[in-house]
Amino acid sequence: MPLSLTPGHVGEESGPRAGLPTAALSGLAASGFLCIVTETLPAGLVPQIASGLRVSEAIVGQLVAVYALGSLLAAIPLTSLTQGFHRRPVLLATIVCFVIGNTLTALAGSIALVLVARFVAGCAAGLAWGILAGYARSIVRPDQTGPAMAVAMVGVPLALSLGVPLGTFLGGWWAGADRS
Repeated sequence: MPLSLTPGHVGEESGPRAGLPTAALSGLAASGFLCIVTETLPAGLVPQIASGLRVSEAIVGQLVAVYALGSLLAAIPLTSLTQGFHRRPVLLATIVCFVIGNTLTALAGSIALVLVARFVAGCAAGLAWGILAGYARSIVRPDQTGPAMAVAMVGVPLALSLGVPLGTFLGGWWAGADRS
């Protein structure tokens, strides 16, 4: 039987000893990981981004601020707006918007488009933050909410401790490889 992501269902097993739906919770953790890495990574690549977009480092510093502003402004209103919706389609739509924002950021040739794309990705991240914990709680039994939330939110410390430094290293290495 396939793993169920329907809120209120635990997965293959549904008896009193049913385990955590680790695949679903790992997906939520990956979402949190990507939200944090995407938000903070530009801070470690300011010179490379400034050079690539031919703008000042001070302007590039705004990439983190605009993303955070999008998250801040979107989190409460979008979470409230989608409160009555099924969480899975909302989460999937959030991921699609996040991908669109990040793809536009990667492909943009102007700082204005990059800033708009970062704001869009930040709005998607804000909604993700508003629903990740609730979604994690909704797919497990009440006695499993603590462990489920711990697994779902482990992406945040992993992103800060491993993802951002690794991304900064790889971005610096890639920029150096382009010069040679």
